[in-house]
This record gives sequence, structure tokens and C-alpha cells, in this order.
Amino acid sequence: MTTRQARTASPTGSPRRSLLRAALAGTAATAAAGLTAPSASAATRARPERPRPTTPDEALRELTEGNRRWRTFREQHPHETRTVRQALVSGQHPFAVVLGCIDSRVPPELAFDQGLGDLMTVRSAGEVLDEAVLGSICYGALELEIPLILVLGHQSCGAVAAAVEADRTGARLPAHIQYLADEIRPAIDHTREGAERVDSTVSAQVNAVRARLAAEPDLAARIAGGKLAVVGARYELTTQLVHRIS
Repeated sequence: MTTRQARTASPTGSPRRSLLRAALAGTAATAAAGLTAPSASAATRARPERPRPTTPDEALRELTEGNRRWRTFREQHPHETRTVRQALVSGQHPFAVVLGCIDSRVPPELAFDQGLGDLMTVRSAGEVLDEAVLGSICYGALELEIPLILVLGHQSCGAVAAAVEADRTGARLPAHIQYLADEIRPAIDHTREGAERVDSTVSAQVNAVRARLAAEPDLAARIAGGKLAVVGARYELTTQLVHRIS
């Protein structure tokens, strides 16, 4: 990904404005120094640098290990140091794309104990695909050559529950929320009832999205060459476990 060059500063205006600009710059520099200086405890928590995953299997193992740390309260909070932040200015090399729901309880970087530059996260309610979401995922896989796309659903998904309820009652949802329900509707499991229908549909939606992504010609070519895997998984709110379902 080409790094944008810093824009040239505009000419200074009046002396008064120049003085204000200088004062603000000094304040910002002082604040930045305080924020970026790592504490001793943070340095202790940081994991040793190791080679970034370059294959689908390596990427899956890294996510699995990170989720194990998360759910056992042994997080390492990696890649947050001053050195990492400065290195990332010149480029990024994430090892996985995670397509997850917008639910505030399931942030991928936390659930997998990853840090800056590790994951490219794309989030939409119920993991619904549209052109912007699909384009963002393809950018990561094709332009950055990321070896893994993980479609991450989760227990008690509100978007799925709303789609299931709208399908059951025939009610129309407000504004653009109806679009989400329409996109999720094909995955609804009508063989189940109540909460079981919602839970089953969560997994069915993940599988449907994973299949759509895997069928994209450009992505399929990388999958066939062993350079990419598209995997479906669920996050269980009750245990914080991420487990593969497809």
C-alpha cells in the first residue's frame, strides 16, 4: 500500500495566528510525548517480536493462540510500543482480514489479543456483504496479499435476531436496517424455533458469507494456489471462545 506523503504546511498567516499555531504545536508535542512513552509494566507485557504469519495455517494458529490468551485473561497487548507505532508509518503488513459484526462486545483485536498492524478488520451488522465491504476485503487479500479471511459471527447477534423476528412477523424495520434483514433472510433456519432459530441462523449466515467470498473469482484463484483461506467462525459471548464452524 503506497504511503501518502505528508502535505506541505501552508504559509504562515498573521503573527498572531503564527504564535497560536506554535503554541498548539508545542502543546501537542508535549502531550504526544506523554502518551507514547511506554511504562515499565507495558514493556514487560509486550511479547517478543516474532515472524509474522505468512500462510493460512500460520495465521489461524496465531489467532487461536491469541484467543486463548484473551479468554484466560493472559493478554499480552502486543505491538503497541513507540517502535511499532513509528515503523507502521511507512507501511502495513496485517496477517488476517477479519469480517465481523459491529457488536461492541466482539472487537477482533481484543478477542484475538492482537495489536497495531496485525489485523485488517471490516465490520458490518450480521457480517452482511455489500460492495464496500467486499471491496475492502478484496483489497486486503489481493493488494496486501493477506493469507487469511476470517468471517466471524457471534452468539446473540442482534442483527440476526432482528432479521428473524421481521421474517416471522412480516414487519418492516426502520430505514436502512431493513436492508440488513433482507440480506440475512436467506440464511434463516426455519427448521428451528425461538432462540434456537436465531442461534442456528448466526452460524448459517457465517457459512453463507464465507461461501460467497470463497466463490469470488480473484479470491478463489488465491485459494486454489494455497495462498489464501476463507474460514467461518463464531465467538461465544458466554465463554469468549472463538471456534471454527466452516
